Amino acid sequence: MTPPPTGPHRFDFAWDERYRRAARLVGVTPARAWIEVDDTSLTVRFGWWRLTSPIDNVVDAEVTGPYGFAKTAGPPHLSLADRGITFATNGRAGLCVSFREPVPGIDPTKIIRHPGATITAADPEGLARALGRPIR
Repeated sequence: MTPPPTGPHRFDFAWDERYRRAARLVGVTPARAWIEVDDTSLTVRFGWWRLTSPIDNVVDAEVTGPYGFAKTAGPPHLSLADRGITFATNGRAGLCVSFREPVPGIDPTKIIRHPGATITAADPEGLARALGRPIR
């Protein structure tokens, strides 16, 4: 495993105009949506929603896509198949991050825990490098 770079690194989401309009309806805007990686943690902010995980809990990163608009636009989406969470701002591509221990993110009670998160960062490869994970 490659150690992550030191210091905080903030990544923007890659916005598609259709996704921007759908997200705005639930309080997600470019000013309130970002990804941050520091020496110890990954934080995803998506409007009212937030996911945080220790860096050492990240076990894999894979660029995925494309995604269907109806399944990904608007608020974060929960996969009923595997409980993964998707933070999507476009349908082209994103980084699917897998966690050793599932983390909360979609509900304020933190009951639902996610084994993975798909994040449509503007620089998915850079995000994977910041997480210290080679891209598959």
